[in-house]
Amino acid sequence: MVIIMPFLFIVWETIQLRVGERSMRLSGFLVALVCNFSFAQFEVAEKSLLELQSALTSGEVSSVELVQHYLDRIAAYDKQGPALNSIVRVNSQAMADAERLDAERESGTVRGPLHGIPIVVKDNYNTTFMPTTGGSIALAGFVPNRNATQVDQLIAAGAIILAKTNLHEYAYGITTIGSLLGQTRNPYDLRRVPGGSSGGTAAAVAASFAAIGMGSDTCGSIRIPSAFNNLVGLRPTKGLSSIHGIMPLSHTQDVGGPLARSVADLAIVLDATTGQDPADAATRVLQQSQIPNFRSALGSVDISDLRLGRLDNYLSQASSGVRNPVDDALDWFAANGAEIVSLDTSDLLPLIGASGVIGHEFKPDLHQYLALFLSQEISNLNDIVDQGLYHEAVQGVLQRSQASVSDPDGYAEALEARVALRDALHSIIQDNDLDGIVYPPIAEQPVMIGNAQPGNNCSLSANSGLPAIAIPLGLDDAGIPVAMEMLGGFLDDAHLLAIAYAWEQAQGPRQAPPTTPALVNGQAPQSERFPVNLNEGQLQISGEIEINPVQNLFRYTLALNSTANTTELYSLGLLIDSDEHFELNDPIVHSLMGPQAQGSSGEIYMSPAFRLALEEDRVYFRVVASGLPVNGVTHALRQ
Repeated sequence: MVIIMPFLFIVWETIQLRVGERSMRLSGFLVALVCNFSFAQFEVAEKSLLELQSALTSGEVSSVELVQHYLDRIAAYDKQGPALNSIVRVNSQAMADAERLDAERESGTVRGPLHGIPIVVKDNYNTTFMPTTGGSIALAGFVPNRNATQVDQLIAAGAIILAKTNLHEYAYGITTIGSLLGQTRNPYDLRRVPGGSSGGTAAAVAASFAAIGMGSDTCGSIRIPSAFNNLVGLRPTKGLSSIHGIMPLSHTQDVGGPLARSVADLAIVLDATTGQDPADAATRVLQQSQIPNFRSALGSVDISDLRLGRLDNYLSQASSGVRNPVDDALDWFAANGAEIVSLDTSDLLPLIGASGVIGHEFKPDLHQYLALFLSQEISNLNDIVDQGLYHEAVQGVLQRSQASVSDPDGYAEALEARVALRDALHSIIQDNDLDGIVYPPIAEQPVMIGNAQPGNNCSLSANSGLPAIAIPLGLDDAGIPVAMEMLGGFLDDAHLLAIAYAWEQAQGPRQAPPTTPALVNGQAPQSERFPVNLNEGQLQISGEIEINPVQNLFRYTLALNSTANTTELYSLGLLIDSDEHFELNDPIVHSLMGPQAQGSSGEIYMSPAFRLALEEDRVYFRVVASGLPVNGVTHALRQ
């Protein structure tokens, strides 16, 4: 269909020249109708890499069209509508790259499952064709002289770098705010943080602004945003993939890798981006080891053969909203034959506390990075801090880093503690014959924007160099994503993915965010507006309701109209009828007007239950007033 579009256009243009103006108008309409019909048939939201590749192979869609579909979603939802604020810059070369890859495909060359697939990349990955900012105004125009190794690997695999995504400035935090772009929002609850520091990538992937996205993790920065956005994300074994060209926070702790909507998507990108790199000394660990094959490992796990460790001391400190879903997941594994072993690692706390090296490495690493990749205007941390070129959210950590002095003995002790921590965790895994150790990636749910995020459990993996995967468990009753983390042994990365894949195939926990639905003719769904006209004797209430699906808001403006009321309004509220027999005996869920009110206006952030009830017309007004029955009277919301 896509291929014959230009031919259809030429035929109709020929007819219009022969039959005159009237047919010209008709032909233009028909051409537009046919083109729009074909273009609208393919929906990118929530599509997996293999689904996209299948559509490209069949000719159902082209890479050029994929790029446009994702750009349409970015235009509709990133700075408008829910205003996720996840995209720093769109790659101006993306469409030309798509045309080139389409031409390769037509000539018979397909590089693999990423050929012609648009992806997004965290804005601390070097790109020579776009600035790399670290989320900071200090580096707003900095274009490195070399790509990050993983960017080159992705381009070689045929991926299209569609855009760069926001991050917590310099990756030094977990709420994703910075001086260049500001705060990124969580698409599952726009009032909340998306996690960090790879929160821009997570929000963009969750919202289907691209097929998949790249992040980095120094201490939780892949796993936390994955947990907060219903994604799967792996912090790989240190050295499994290169960090060369990723703006450093701590070269010893830094890793880079994908965040994905499915385990299979994660596996495809990991297969394309792992391996040795002469520019990254940490990848030498692969010289004596076989590089995992992630896709081939999927489906290799029999749940009944698994032994999983429940990390009791971490779970006991988690909020019930985090702990209960993890325990439910472990109960499911146990019900399907897995053995669950209780663990307590409280004795490792001194090692965990002694093995962090960010404070030792950030300043010298940043200086080396700026020199290596030829930053012209900013050469060191003093240039950034002394000119105030940062967001206040990172003021403390940057000023402390600026004031820090080299401590070779303390640094050496921290590195030794990392080895001891890794050895201790290996002993726990081996002594208990474990496939993985399970705990929450973060002990608390995402906070409201503007608050500090507590509960980070990042250090077991980050300080030992062992792999850990964030596995989505679905949404809670408030629509907030929850997840568990599973730590594995050295280079057990593919086995962790296989376990996550078994869970995903059985449970299917992935749900799209409510604020970024499928586009309608390339546009976001419009708000629904309808009038309110309630009459109960002399009691008259009028106004308007607006239901905004992409901002997830129920807005109301109401007025008590009658001036000669002999009936006193006590309450105007909303109830959700949950009884299939529609007896309307349910409690008030929102109060809109109270005694002596002459009017009211406001907005309600819709819970999943409230939003579903609206869609099913199960939301009613309840009017309670003098002269009416004590339980009031009900009116349909849409009259």
